[in-house]
Amino acid sequence: MNGFFDILIVFLQPMSRILAIDYGRKRSGVAVTDVLQLIPNGLATIPSHELLQFVLDYVGRESVECIVIGLPKQMNNELSENMKYIEPFVRSLQKHLPEMPIHYVDERFTSVIAHRAMLDAGLKKKDRQNKALVDEISATIILQTYLDSKNNNLNL
Repeated sequence: MNGFFDILIVFLQPMSRILAIDYGRKRSGVAVTDVLQLIPNGLATIPSHELLQFVLDYVGRESVECIVIGLPKQMNNELSENMKYIEPFVRSLQKHLPEMPIHYVDERFTSVIAHRAMLDAGLKKKDRQNKALVDEISATIILQTYLDSKNNNLNL
């Protein structure tokens, strides 16, 4: 019986969220988990030049365990040219949040998957052309990929 209560206490303790970013040159999609880190949800699409302040504000009011950034790779597994825009942003994050763990997740096909999800959800063509929505959904997919890999490592 004691084991049940130990497990219950773990589940009742407040947990931190995980924040994910699909970084783009113009705008970036942001997604976040619930406090139990079970369900990823799109949070916002932010102009990239405002993203650092957005993240700092969010981390200031919510408990965040780590930040996950989409890693832009080409089909040959090499980093894409977009990495030159992501690296300065990540350095700024590390400067402002030195204790915050930052993880990268391969973001190949996230836009394709996001478009497919929008189509499967029955969104109208006009809504599917909303690039901000695609970025937010892509961030959610990046976050789900991270959660899946985290859960798979726990199940080994």
